[in-house]
Amino acid sequence: MKRLFRILIIGLSTLALAACSQIATDANSLFVSELTEKEDAILSIASDKSFVFDFHIDSEYKEASVWIEKYEAGKLVDDRLAHLTTEVEQSGSIIVTLSENTNENNNSFNIGVGTDENLTSINVSDTDLIGLESMASVWGSTSEKVAIDNGEAVLANISYSDDENGMHSLTTDFFEDAAGHMNELEKYDVAYLLKVEFVK
Repeated sequence: MKRLFRILIIGLSTLALAACSQIATDANSLFVSELTEKEDAILSIASDKSFVFDFHIDSEYKEASVWIEKYEAGKLVDDRLAHLTTEVEQSGSIIVTLSENTNENNNSFNIGVGTDENLTSINVSDTDLIGLESMASVWGSTSEKVAIDNGEAVLANISYSDDENGMHSLTTDFFEDAAGHMNELEKYDVAYLLKVEFVK
């Protein structure tokens, strides 16, 4: 699985970087990558849920940190469930996939950051889950271009609940101002937030 994820990162990063060189974009920003049908198919085969983002930064930025926070009923229980810090260059991609193993009640996350010169990835499992097989899930990501010079940003979420009344995705307001809308996480039994920060 790790080898498949590494190949997937290299392939998607190469395609994303090639596409990025043809598109004029604002510096110091991050946005959801526009994937081809083939790239979507590869991600669907290799994982249950996935997120791909492209970034463009000034040379003053040297590192990117990507991590996953875990919440239970709105309370932070792990602020670094998965954490990756790596050197970055002016453009690249962030790829995050989730493979769910409901029989064993665990989630396996792969995080990768790729640029022209560097590829870094990690695989982390959350084995502290009970009743995952009986929960419904929703997931989503920011739909806006994210300015990376504002500090840490929430890029995506995956949330689980066994609420019989159904569940809704996080609001757009949450991604724009997570600190002011943390109460939205209280309606989920388990919620994961994908965060990023670029460092000079």
